[in-house]
Amino acid sequence: MKKPRIALVHEHLAQDGGAEKVLKVFQEMFPEAPTYTLVFDKRKTNRAFLGKDIRTSFIQKLPFGVRHYQMYLPLMPSAVEQFNLGDYDIVLSSSSALSKGVLTLPETLHICYCHSPTRYLWSDTHRYVQELPYNRLIKKFVPMLLNRIRMWDRLAAERVDTFIANSYAIRRRIQKYYQRDSQVIYPPVDAQSFSISPTIGNYYLIGGRLVAYKRYDLAVMAFNRLGIPLKIFGDGPELKNLKSIAKSNIEFVGKVSPDELKKLYRECVAFLHPQEEDFGITAIEAMASGRPVIAYAAGGALETVIPGKTGELFDDQNWETLADTIVRFHPEQYSPEEIRAHALQFDTEVFKKRVHDFVDQKYAEHSTIRNSSHPYGA
Repeated sequence: MKKPRIALVHEHLAQDGGAEKVLKVFQEMFPEAPTYTLVFDKRKTNRAFLGKDIRTSFIQKLPFGVRHYQMYLPLMPSAVEQFNLGDYDIVLSSSSALSKGVLTLPETLHICYCHSPTRYLWSDTHRYVQELPYNRLIKKFVPMLLNRIRMWDRLAAERVDTFIANSYAIRRRIQKYYQRDSQVIYPPVDAQSFSISPTIGNYYLIGGRLVAYKRYDLAVMAFNRLGIPLKIFGDGPELKNLKSIAKSNIEFVGKVSPDELKKLYRECVAFLHPQEEDFGITAIEAMASGRPVIAYAAGGALETVIPGKTGELFDDQNWETLADTIVRFHPEQYSPEEIRAHALQFDTEVFKKRVHDFVDQKYAEHSTIRNSSHPYGA
């Protein structure tokens, strides 16, 4: 069989989060595939994307299109649809918003790895509008714009031939908003690169992109009351606010190197995960280092944290419940080896094999259907 030509599609390359880690692995799996994306901000994205075949939309060239691409939200559906993907047999989109809406030919197989149905259009739309940094008058018009894009997003989901969900929580969300079934393949985590330490420090750990919805403020308020060491790594718009409310027992270590991060993980008492995530890569990284995770019982944590074996879950998302869970927490009860063994099932090599097998299977099915519908059976 002729080797299929593959194109990758990604939302935007203007940050370095979990979705970008997935794209990075896709590029390793399919090194000849170009990546189509709305904008490419070389200052903010992972350096691994520099030198890759990145093809951007017209928004890249608009005034402030890279730095303030969000202001062009009304143009994004059109920008996505203008990607010309007619030369490809397989399109693999990595989508948390609009990139799944690309137009493909009937002969092309479109597989969408869905990080989530578009949060600001569906599950988080009310909070999204409420937290916008605009005045009341503008906020009154925003829902009307979102209404139009929401209808487009629903139609765009129908263009996908088959969905992959990054967790069972996202699978349910895809079913709810798009009425489509999906195959669950957990995101890749470079679990093999982490290790267990024979000595443990005296601090708890939390970190990542410091944004409001991740609820780092709950950890800060809990440790303000507990008075025990907490280290916070990462950077983001919430940093200033978190520093303003933190007491002296809380240390902000900023953006750290990969080696520094691994040391923080393997020597912490436990890793904190007070937010609801679609999956939660940082929690897996902590477990790959043999450390237990204390997580809010929602989203991906329900699928990755096993109470009593790899960590603990708490039910109410407030600082009092988090603090109470930590007071009752006994880290010596957990086996680092058992925690790490659990995390290895999410390793990158497992992800690559599962995605390769899935793509091969779906492309074979797609080719069979396409050929059987040919008038001459060719």
